[in-house]
Amino acid sequence: MTNPGPSGAPLSYLVEGEKPGWLKVQLPVRPNGSTGWIKSDSVTESNLTYRVQVSTEQNTLTVYQNDTVLNTYPVATGTGGTPTPHGSFYLLELLAPTNSGYGPYAFGLSAFSDALTSFGGGPGQIGLHGTDDASSIGHAVSHGCIRMNNTDISTLAALLPLGTPITIQ
Repeated sequence: MTNPGPSGAPLSYLVEGEKPGWLKVQLPVRPNGSTGWIKSDSVTESNLTYRVQVSTEQNTLTVYQNDTVLNTYPVATGTGGTPTPHGSFYLLELLAPTNSGYGPYAFGLSAFSDALTSFGGGPGQIGLHGTDDASSIGHAVSHGCIRMNNTDISTLAALLPLGTPITIQ
């Protein structure tokens, strides 16, 4: 994997475990849930205080700092044919999309669609992004991405660092 990544974002991993000299990390590749081992002296570690939880049933996203709920936001998630994948992932990159349909910011997640192997010229990576269709918020209408109101994604873009864990259930 190259650092920085193709988008220019620094390469980041979420640590799942460790043993002397090594870190077990989530890999941002297919299939979802892939892990690997990297040498601990080849990376800079940081402690994260934020985490995100998404409910595809309730179409909500909750941000925690440590164990305290900071806020819960309404979101749109994937439809029956292109569901938002469930599991434990992390925020991989932050982009300012040039397509207005994705709002002012888009986080690329370490997650990939289980239904689509490609989308919009990309590898079917799941995003957390704004939208130009505010009426879609609160519904299961996307191709698997998580859509937020533009003001809400702007708040998260200023708050959450790359590597922040995101659990989707």
